[in-house]
Amino acid sequence: MARSQPTPFRLNTSNIEAGTQQTVRIPAARLYNDTPLDLQVEVMHGAKPGPVLLVCAAIHGDELNGIEICRRLIQKVDATELAGTLLVVPVVNMFGFIQQSRYLPDRRDLNRCFPGSERGALGSRLAHLFRTQLVERATHIIDLHTGAIHRSNLPQIRVNLDNEKATAMAEAFNCPVIMNAKDRDGSLRAQATELGIPLILYEAGEALRFDHAAIQAGLNGVLNVMKMLKMLKGRRTRKRVKPVISQRSLWVRSSRDGIVLVKVELGQTVTKGHILAEVASPHDQSTANITSPIHGIIIGKSNIPVTNEGEALFHIVSFEREEIPLATEMVDTFVEAYPASPL
Repeated sequence: MARSQPTPFRLNTSNIEAGTQQTVRIPAARLYNDTPLDLQVEVMHGAKPGPVLLVCAAIHGDELNGIEICRRLIQKVDATELAGTLLVVPVVNMFGFIQQSRYLPDRRDLNRCFPGSERGALGSRLAHLFRTQLVERATHIIDLHTGAIHRSNLPQIRVNLDNEKATAMAEAFNCPVIMNAKDRDGSLRAQATELGIPLILYEAGEALRFDHAAIQAGLNGVLNVMKMLKMLKGRRTRKRVKPVISQRSLWVRSSRDGIVLVKVELGQTVTKGHILAEVASPHDQSTANITSPIHGIIIGKSNIPVTNEGEALFHIVSFEREEIPLATEMVDTFVEAYPASPL
């Protein structure tokens, strides 16, 4: 008996036939000068039935690596060879992207506005539109992020490990670190959990900067998840990296004001007491050491070489001391697979 063809995928007012690709623009809002802003979605509706995967980026408008991951993903996937449906939204927060800002014009964080409302403030309305038009249509979600402005993140997956389907996606992604992260109120992750949709969040690089290794690793990761979900044929790309799973993390803060002389690199494994940086006075020879309070891997760091007392400098995920050799090998394998030079 022949397998039935998928029915057309309907989004907004568009019908996308099986085995075809179409750009769908959903009216979202207007600028002050009455210029319309659309939520642009690239829809690839496969020739065979399967999951509906939503890949989205720039829910924080200044996080650009995910936008490039989406652009390359659209070039890579052929709807005629796809099982299921791929929904790609390169820019969720159009306002922030235009202004090169993390936030919406009223300084609200779109990733704290879910589930949203048709009659609320701008963030609430945009969250409601994104939820009803796209999130509720998906069976799986990959949310692409970077570090904040002036902060770099080692490629990492954040996921609620209580969700078995989301954990399977995280492991398939092939990223060096998986963090067990509980849902935050108002976030897209919390909304997906409420709807029963497995979601993983990929963090890599710095806001307003391209990190080519993070971009390529992210693209390969999305394709790996698609292969795990049987949406694409073929083996997963790149040498398999056994991720190190961490249950907790912390930020190490500066103990004084001054100039930061960094002694470690992103992705470096450290032990308790390891000197991470010296903070020196700009006027005399006095210094203070900043040390690690735990064993772990540096997954985030500030890129500003000056600090005030109490400012966050290093983000470290915690591991037991005996796990350090494995963690070091894992990061070295990942770095070797993804050189920092642009393609």
